[in-house]
Amino acid sequence: MLIFPLLAGACRHAENPTTDGLKEDTIPVKLQPLSQQVSGQQIKTSGVFTTDNEAILSFKNGGIVHHMYVKEGDAVKAGQLLATLNPTEVNAGTQQAKLAEEKAKRDYVRAKGLYEDSVATLEQMQNAETAWKVAQAQLRSAQYNQNQTAIKATEAGYVLKRLVNDGQVVGPGTPVLQMNRMDKSGWQLRVGVSDAQWSAISLGDSAIIVADVLDKHIPAFVYKKSEGVDPTTGVFTVMLKLSAPIPLQKIGTGMFAQATIHTKKKASHWQIPYDALLDGDAGKAYVFVTNDGKTAKQVAVQVDAVQPQGVLISSGLEGVQSLIVSGSAYLSDGSPIRVVE
Repeated sequence: MLIFPLLAGACRHAENPTTDGLKEDTIPVKLQPLSQQVSGQQIKTSGVFTTDNEAILSFKNGGIVHHMYVKEGDAVKAGQLLATLNPTEVNAGTQQAKLAEEKAKRDYVRAKGLYEDSVATLEQMQNAETAWKVAQAQLRSAQYNQNQTAIKATEAGYVLKRLVNDGQVVGPGTPVLQMNRMDKSGWQLRVGVSDAQWSAISLGDSAIIVADVLDKHIPAFVYKKSEGVDPTTGVFTVMLKLSAPIPLQKIGTGMFAQATIHTKKKASHWQIPYDALLDGDAGKAYVFVTNDGKTAKQVAVQVDAVQPQGVLISSGLEGVQSLIVSGSAYLSDGSPIRVVE
């Protein structure tokens, strides 16, 4: 008889569960209306200093390197001897060409005399003359190659790399030295940018370069843009040319620097506060937004630039009315929210 009241009590308890622990509380948040702005972009990047006149020097003909007269970092003057090949083989070839030319000349003189005496035909004399001219051309070629056994500096500059040593065997065109002409107006900063940044940058866009070795910010401008991706780095290359002269002792090739490029092309973006941004990684981040003021929605956004007054977003907020700027740390996608002033 006592079992039924207990069961009945249990049934009544099951029919009226407490919902206080199961009901998810709404989270108070603050909102910011969103509107697109149109302005020029500020692209922050980094790179290394170089010049526009680097050159790879090599011998025209192959052979054994006789002597390298410079090493990496040496300053050179115009006309200075940099490297030589062992001339034995080239000198022998020149001597052979000279002897062949002398023989061909004698043959022509003899054939001409015989033709004048009506002993040789006109064709024989002409063939001898042609053979002499061919031998003369071969001699000039051999003499030219003889003058190419030495590498001399065409302009004053610095040796960036020495790629071979004494006694090495090199082929025609094998890189021997990498040279760089240094002057106060030829410095450039080679930087890498993404495809989206590359499309926004135009020739002539202004830039500011900052380096630890420089005492001040250096003005520059976009001098060149690559037409394809660098296979080594996987990014597009942009060359920034310095607008102001820099002392030679301040900069070296390969020295690191940072740059900010100010684009003339206008782009649409949203400016949001730092606190609204979550989980940023390589230009991608997340924010919480709402259109009805009741439910939070997590969306991915593309960060275009970080500025003192906030973060510029280039995509991801299309069609969104309000951004959640406070309380984001307690939200998840689909969380109910309550807007507070």
